[in-house]
Amino acid sequence: MGRISAIGICGIMMLLSLFSAVHAQTMPPAADAIPPPAQVRQMMELMQTPEVKQWMATQMAAPAAQTTDQEEMSVLSGRLEHARRHIAMVSGAAMTLPSEVAQASSLVMSELHDAGPLRMAAQFLVLLIAGFIVEIVVRRAVRERRERAAQMTGTRLAARIIPAFVFALATGLALVIFNWPPISQNIAIALAIALVVQRFAVSIGGVIVDLVTLPRGEGETVAVDAAVAQFWFRRCALFVIYFIFGWVILQSMEPLGYSMAARYLVGYILGIGLFLIATEAVWSRPGNETRHRHVINWLLILYFLLLWGIWVLSFDWLLWVCIYLLLLPKVLSVSTLAVKSFHQAEAGFLAQRHIATVLLDRGVRALIIALAAIWLGHVLGVETAMMMTSNETMVDRITRGTIGGVVILLAADLLWHLVRAYIDGKLLASPVDGIVSDDEKVKRARLQTLLPIFRNILAVVIVVIAALMVLSGLGIEIGPLIAGAGVVGVAVGFGAQTIVKDVISGMFYLWDDAFRVGEYIESGSHKGVVEAFSLRSVKLRHHRGPLTTVPFGELGAVKNLNRDWTIDKISLNVTYDTDLVKTKKIIKQIGQQLLDNPEWGPNIIETLKMKGVEQFGEFAIEIRLSMMTKPGEQFVIRRNALAMIRNAFKENGIEFAVPTVQVSGDREIEASVAAARYAAQAHSGGEPPA
Repeated sequence: MGRISAIGICGIMMLLSLFSAVHAQTMPPAADAIPPPAQVRQMMELMQTPEVKQWMATQMAAPAAQTTDQEEMSVLSGRLEHARRHIAMVSGAAMTLPSEVAQASSLVMSELHDAGPLRMAAQFLVLLIAGFIVEIVVRRAVRERRERAAQMTGTRLAARIIPAFVFALATGLALVIFNWPPISQNIAIALAIALVVQRFAVSIGGVIVDLVTLPRGEGETVAVDAAVAQFWFRRCALFVIYFIFGWVILQSMEPLGYSMAARYLVGYILGIGLFLIATEAVWSRPGNETRHRHVINWLLILYFLLLWGIWVLSFDWLLWVCIYLLLLPKVLSVSTLAVKSFHQAEAGFLAQRHIATVLLDRGVRALIIALAAIWLGHVLGVETAMMMTSNETMVDRITRGTIGGVVILLAADLLWHLVRAYIDGKLLASPVDGIVSDDEKVKRARLQTLLPIFRNILAVVIVVIAALMVLSGLGIEIGPLIAGAGVVGVAVGFGAQTIVKDVISGMFYLWDDAFRVGEYIESGSHKGVVEAFSLRSVKLRHHRGPLTTVPFGELGAVKNLNRDWTIDKISLNVTYDTDLVKTKKIIKQIGQQLLDNPEWGPNIIETLKMKGVEQFGEFAIEIRLSMMTKPGEQFVIRRNALAMIRNAFKENGIEFAVPTVQVSGDREIEASVAAARYAAQAHSGGEPPA
């Protein structure tokens, strides 16, 4: 105690000295200021020495550490004390509950006397049955249409949801059209909410049952047996209806003047009914009798009893964590199973609707997890609006950041899959090899080139932004992180100049529209059809099959062989006695035949024609032919044109010139004489000459 007192006195003196220094700087010195006593001046001089300052810092740090340990221990003891006070409060409510019931009864009777008992009974009766009556009328009015659409899965599922909306509208209208006294109004609002919630719960449960029991193949197999699905549907519906109307009772007790302790007591008593419903469902659940079945049943019952005990002890956060551990995996598995069944039932409907498919696959799962995380944050009291305060602790910040991070990552995952589905749908809907016009082919080729690059960039952007948002939610300053990343990026850029060069070169190639997917290009020793891109390279498929990955920085000058048009030139050698005028007419006829052909004609811009004599050779006249076609089509047209030229020349007596070799001189004469002599000798039967 003496040490603490000394520290306190020293602290007060330091504050006084600090205040005195500030006051002396801001206020002019008074003429009649009284100088401090000698003892005070001596104490202030001692406080300025290094030894005293070090001792004071050490003494102030030790209690701070002790205070932290005490705070950590006080958290556990505080929770235990809170549970004790809560049990004592609820136990005490059992004694005061009869008097509170009498007081509430007097309030109800007083209000009924003022408003009229029959009138209030009629209003509550209309509120209870209005939704059901209107729903029955609407069902009968559209019965024939529902029967015609009963075989369509989407219509059959909508037939369960639309009546719930009709029920909600009718119930809301019944609530609005009547004048309610204050207490009855609160009870009526809670009752209307309960009716609508239970109706939607039953409708959604019916939709899930329809989905998981749909046939999944030709063998009429289903994902879940219909009897099993109906069993769990009835138990879950009973659980939800009991829960929601128990909530109505608790909400109605507040305007009737019941204390908080009494409401807790009634809630815990109603919770026993939930425990009994869950216990009955566990023991009577369908399934094969196995050796471990009873053990699992008892473990589940003990788990439910543990949940009820945690609830009574008012450990709300632990209660919801235990509920999530039990229910969240089951809810996710059932939702996944329902989505898969809907996919198989509506495969034709979802085939061309990629966005709807992603929303079903990822959106349902993300929505369930996000709602669970947000509700857990609400239970823990870590809402964003309440946590942005100066007294926020590290645990609160981490908890809020974790819950927010889960939601952010789920949203980023859903956004990425939506973007990818949209881009992939555009790519599938824009094939380059379809029967379309030239302008449309150019547009589609550009889409096939740029969209994959844009998709990769978006993936990087979404990942980076999501990561920064998660770190910011955890309380980490992302400003220095971004600055450090910039410095590291510059260092990496200097160390990876080749990669940076490839990426920047690729950006300029795409900006200049130098080539597109599906075009044949040549660059140095590389040539082939462009198959795909990445951020730093292009993949070229050679016409013989090999696939070459070329970095953009190594491409250099690019020769594109598939842009606009191409001119193909053909050289022919004919003999010197060829009629060139006749030859030109024959070539012109062949060009017209090519133009009239339905397969080749659309790809010909300028048909085959004879340009004239190119030159006189040593053994032939060389004539030059040419034609202009669309890129890539000249090879097929050239082959067919050459075959037609060969046949036409043969029919009209035009011969192709070929080089010949003539041998003459004394050796030829000698060879002829020797051959004649050999033949004569062989005829006479003599020996051939040497």
